[in-house]
Amino acid sequence: MANHPSAVKRYRQSQKRRLINSKNGSKLKTQLKRLKTAIAAKKTTDAKGLLPSTFSLIDKSVQKGVIKKNTAARYKSRLTKSVNTIPSA
Repeated sequence: MANHPSAVKRYRQSQKRRLINSKNGSKLKTQLKRLKTAIAAKKTTDAKGLLPSTFSLIDKSVQKGVIKKNTAARYKSRLTKSVNTIPSA
């Protein structure tokens, strides 16, 4: 454990930050998993409905520093492509 008051404060801050970062990362992973299961089940309407909210969450994750900009672009591209290849019933 840290001895200096400034180091103790920094430790407290990093613990709070770690909790926030893990929540944001978990939220993103859950949303991606939800969309991927809709795609796998070939539910076109569900997948197209989830796409905008997933994109929004991906963009927010970039702003918060959870993922990088190019990673977000890659996710969005691949998800859009996979949603568009689902045969509409």
